[in-house]
Amino acid sequence: MTKKLHEPLLVVEDSNEDFRMLQRLMRRMSVQNPIHRCTNGDEVLEFLYKLGNDAYTKGEDPPNSKVALRPSVILLDLNLPGIDGRDILDRLKQDNSFKGIPIVVFTTSSNPKDIELCYQKGANGYLVKPMDAQELKKTIQAFVDYWLEANIPPVLD
Repeated sequence: MTKKLHEPLLVVEDSNEDFRMLQRLMRRMSVQNPIHRCTNGDEVLEFLYKLGNDAYTKGEDPPNSKVALRPSVILLDLNLPGIDGRDILDRLKQDNSFKGIPIVVFTTSSNPKDIELCYQKGANGYLVKPMDAQELKKTIQAFVDYWLEANIPPVLD
């Protein structure tokens, strides 16, 4: 199976350490997808709504492909400064422009109420960040195998 190398991934993670570990693991797994990062909810909205106003959404080639790429999947931490991940999930899944983008929650919370709430709000997956390095590697590998390789997303306008 070929990797969808051109499809960008948006990681919403406020912890530099967690983001660096995620990047390192993905590099070791030969993930070549562009990875964009936002560190808080406000950045996510700014990033995505800026994209929505670019020529890219009108079917034209993006003027700056590093900035104007629609993410194929969003890996979303819940506990963020400012607008938290729960609110971001809710806003994006209620917006027709973004509701088709898969959002996988990636958080330390294993609280059943958080899990249920996220699925009710439209999360496409929920992964708990393990503290153990080997378990983290397995979790990231499962994410990569499914969301970046096996999954076939809908064609979005």
